[in-house]
Amino acid sequence: MSSPKLEAGHPFPKIVVTGADGAQRDLSQPTGGHDWMMVVVYRGRHCPMCTRYLNELETYRAALGDIGVDVAAVSADSAEQLAEHMTQLSVEFPLYHGLSISQMQQLGLYVSDPRSPSETDHPFAEPGLFVINADGALHVVDLSNNPFVRPALKTLVSGLKWIRDPANNYPVRGTRSYVA
Repeated sequence: MSSPKLEAGHPFPKIVVTGADGAQRDLSQPTGGHDWMMVVVYRGRHCPMCTRYLNELETYRAALGDIGVDVAAVSADSAEQLAEHMTQLSVEFPLYHGLSISQMQQLGLYVSDPRSPSETDHPFAEPGLFVINADGALHVVDLSNNPFVRPALKTLVSGLKWIRDPANNYPVRGTRSYVA
């Protein structure tokens, strides 16, 4: 079964997930006075590359906040798996769990089955990163089918700073589609 990809410039869907504290949140909505939202989808507790990426993302959280970008991360892990993973993380942005296969498909993510029960006990999303602008539209979309390809955070944050500068008047890119 194929999973349609979200289109740049189109609205980000309403994706409601649950936090470590049990509270629910619609990931499309920034908080804390921010007007843009960055949603990072990670594979889960079983992925050491995800742990490193999330910890590195924390070092850019303040810079993202300075340009009005809120940050949240989500995986298909259970509440228990998220709690265990949090012992390996040093992050202050919110983490969410329970991303369903239906939600993964809605986001156009690549989905994998575990290689063995020792890896994890459920299908999981491969990495995805979405930046939603103040109009609720996707401004940046990055999807990967494996853990080895993700946006370089230094470059991403620098690029978002440039995009957010009104003097640059930088539009959403990649919006032209071709019909064969």
